[in-house]
Amino acid sequence: MSSHLQNRRIVITRPAVDSQRLADRLRSLGAEPVIAPAIDIEFTDPVELDEALAKKDEFDWIVFTSRNGVEAVARRTKTLAGPKIAVIGPATAEAARAHGWEPSLMPPSYVAESVLDAIGDVGGAKILLPRANIARDVLPEGLRARGATVVVIPAYRTHTPTEPLPDLYGVDAITFTSSSTVRGFLARGSVPPGAVVVCIGPVTAATAEELGLEVAAVADEFTEDGLVNALEALFTPSP
Repeated sequence: MSSHLQNRRIVITRPAVDSQRLADRLRSLGAEPVIAPAIDIEFTDPVELDEALAKKDEFDWIVFTSRNGVEAVARRTKTLAGPKIAVIGPATAEAARAHGWEPSLMPPSYVAESVLDAIGDVGGAKILLPRANIARDVLPEGLRARGATVVVIPAYRTHTPTEPLPDLYGVDAITFTSSSTVRGFLARGSVPPGAVVVCIGPVTAATAEELGLEVAAVADEFTEDGLVNALEALFTPSP
C-alpha cells in the first residue's frame, strides 16, 4: 500500500531513547525520520521514591502518566504487588506489562483529565504518582479534590539538550508529543519555513499555540499511531 508520507522528512522531537518506534513506523511508510530530541530524560532515583515503594502496600493506586514514570519505578523495585495500577495510555501500559505489572485502569482518552474521569471514587484512597519534575498538576489536584491522599514524587527530570538542533532546512513536518518537547524545541530554534506542526494531542497543541506556533493537525487518538494517522491525513491530497 502506498503512503502519502513517501519521501516526507518528518522531525521527531521526543527524547532519543523514546524515538525509535516512531522512527521505524515512519520509515515503514517511506518517510525519512529526522530525530532531533527537544528534551532529555534524567532519572533521579530520589530517596522519597524508595521510601514510598518500601511501603507500597499502604497505597491503593499507583498512577503512571508516562513510560518514563514506569521506568523510574522499575529502576527501584521489581514488584508492585498490592496497589492497583493506572496508566495514561497504551504506550505506558506496554511499558508496565514489560515489567510484569498489569494495569487495572487505562482511560479512553489518554490525558490526565480522562484518568480523573475513569478512576471513580477515590475518597480516602492513598495514591502514589511518580512523574516528571515539570508535569502538570491537574491530576494530583483533581484527585485531592475528590478526597484522595496523593504522594507526588518527581522521579525523573526533563531538560533541554545543550547541543544545537540539527539543520532542519527542507523538512516537511515537526511532530511534538508533549508540551515539554514544544518548549525545548523553541528554546533552541524555530520551525523552519515550509514545515507544518503536528501534535499528539490537545494539551500539546494548546502549548504550541500559546507559544506562537500554527498547529496544522492534532491526532484524534493521543498515541504515536494517532500521530502517524494525522500526518497521513495532512499530506493526503484533496480530491
